[in-house]
Amino acid sequence: MEWESVIGLEVHVQLLTQSKIFSGASTAYGALPNTQACAIDMGMPGVLPVLNREAVSMAIKFGLAVDAKIDQHAIFARKNYFYPDLPKGYQISQYESPIVYQGHLDIILDDNNNKRIRITRAHLEEDAGKSLHEDFHGMSGIDLNRAGVALLEIVSEPDLRNAKEAVAYLKALHALVCYLQICDGNMQEGSFRCDANVSVRPKGSEKLGTRTETKNVNSFRYVERAINYEISRQIELIENGGAVVQQTRLYNPDKDETFLMREKEEANDYRYFPDPDLLPLDISTAEIEQIRVLLPELPQQKCARFIQQYNLSHYDAQQLISTCESADYFEQVVSHCANAKLAANWINGDLAAALNKENLEINQSPIAPEQLATLIKRIDDQTISSKIAKTVFESLWQKEGTVDQIIAQKGLQQVTDTSAIIAVIDRILADNPTQLADYRAGKDKLFGFFVGQVMKATEGKANPQQLNTLLLEKLKG
Repeated sequence: MEWESVIGLEVHVQLLTQSKIFSGASTAYGALPNTQACAIDMGMPGVLPVLNREAVSMAIKFGLAVDAKIDQHAIFARKNYFYPDLPKGYQISQYESPIVYQGHLDIILDDNNNKRIRITRAHLEEDAGKSLHEDFHGMSGIDLNRAGVALLEIVSEPDLRNAKEAVAYLKALHALVCYLQICDGNMQEGSFRCDANVSVRPKGSEKLGTRTETKNVNSFRYVERAINYEISRQIELIENGGAVVQQTRLYNPDKDETFLMREKEEANDYRYFPDPDLLPLDISTAEIEQIRVLLPELPQQKCARFIQQYNLSHYDAQQLISTCESADYFEQVVSHCANAKLAANWINGDLAAALNKENLEINQSPIAPEQLATLIKRIDDQTISSKIAKTVFESLWQKEGTVDQIIAQKGLQQVTDTSAIIAVIDRILADNPTQLADYRAGKDKLFGFFVGQVMKATEGKANPQQLNTLLLEKLKG
């Protein structure tokens, strides 16, 4: 039997507010445990929550960016459950009236086609604390610094059909919240984390299978691996006569497998009811329009502009706009040089490879945009060849000087003196009479051999265009 997977993602986005969603406590990351948890966050008797208006503005900004509806009378609810790092015994969230609903986000598939993923809702809620297990023996520690941090939970419809689509959606969402400057997107610190809902069904069936939820996966690679594992596990279970049970699971990256955390709760298990301490939101149309006017250029808008303004391919533009930092880096480079296509090639190629190898982000690059622009200009003005430029790039990466200093110090300037190139060609032809005779007898492929020999003799410095022209003339005899 052929199977089809059905995937929906719930993404928790920590909002970049300076204080928590219902208290004035700091949200700075990395403080000593329990030093940023105030009485409100810890649910002490007699305290009352006060809504952070900036969190509301950020949620509206996201809703507008995904062409969603904004509930101008959204209601906060209490989601009741027990967990050691949930000090109040309930979480303030939104249930029946989320602030954002019925939006969508388009993703680019491997075949370069677009696919629209529907967004069911995005609701505001407070984060829980964190249980610490690794530093204790036989017990766990509870750090409530994160308790009360503003979250926007973004829930997709089950429109994704495989792990690659899920990762494409997750990356598009990650780029969007970073462009909007509502989240720093740091997955290692838990600012952007994903719960993956996965089920399988016979191909062609419209009926959804029983789903499992794999919680708190914090990297694109792990999301893909967790989903693929869960798909395989469910198919194998069904084909062996078993049945999928609705569960909450966790992913172990060391073993590359998911494992049971708890049996999955239903909505009624949480006993939702409106929070009596918080009034419904009252969002005016004027406020929504003020936020709409302030929206930045969004990723796909920037992609379209790059294609039109810089005459880039869709692939190149899509790679550049994958993060706002790489898009900004590109525009800084092209502000100092005219060759946008070559700039895109270097950023998406050699620079991206070097950054990946060192596990660096583009804003940590040891090569400043101005220096990469100078390197491109030296290729354009034929001071160096494209091949030699790679040597200069490596020296730039090692911070051995500026482009022009490296070219001068290492004698890398391209040979453009016609008489000098002819002299080398004459010597190579004289040293290889057999190959010369074979070429003139019709073995045209030997042209590459002669080019290689001249390049070797000039240490790669001969101007390729001049060399090809001069060599053809000499080979004709």
